[in-house]
Amino acid sequence: MTGTRRLVLASASPARLALLRQAGLAPEVVVSDVDETTVTAPRVAERVALLASAKASAVAAREEDALVVGADSLLEFRGQPMGKPADAAEARERWRRMSGRSGVLHTGQALLDVRGGVVESRDVVVTSTVVYFATPTAAEVEAYLATGEPLAVAGAFTLDGLGAPFVRRVEGDPASVVGLSLAALREQLRRRGLTVTDLWRR
Repeated sequence: MTGTRRLVLASASPARLALLRQAGLAPEVVVSDVDETTVTAPRVAERVALLASAKASAVAAREEDALVVGADSLLEFRGQPMGKPADAAEARERWRRMSGRSGVLHTGQALLDVRGGVVESRDVVVTSTVVYFATPTAAEVEAYLATGEPLAVAGAFTLDGLGAPFVRRVEGDPASVVGLSLAALREQLRRRGLTVTDLWRR
């Protein structure tokens, strides 16, 4: 169970791929065809766990031998989930509400170990991080919206891109806000008898 295992990322997110590559990993990207609108749960943290598991499962069904990682993130603000905004108007309204306040970014991630076309194990965790937003000016918000970045990410902000100056601080795992908890992945691998260094590019 060493470096020969294939690591597959069941996500189209460039931020998640970049995180894994920065950590010395070289995942193959296989995007799932899960319809996220069909997955519901009473709590935001439960929903991201279900979505992560569904995405990983959809990709694992096509694999013969691989470690498949699925992930999903949602911002919980005042008890409500915030995925990707539908348009600039929705993103603008979100920033009007979020400015100077805080929310909780929940990231669910599932690690499925597939051998011989069979899922031998399924490990799903949720990492929740408190995000404290700055108070950008109206001009700053408009400039940010014009880049298109907030339309492509959960919560309409990033920690690893142009939105970073508008986040005052976080309490928790910064990587999970970007899209994937590397610390949690290390623990998930450990529970399978692997270390993250086993999967480093050689």
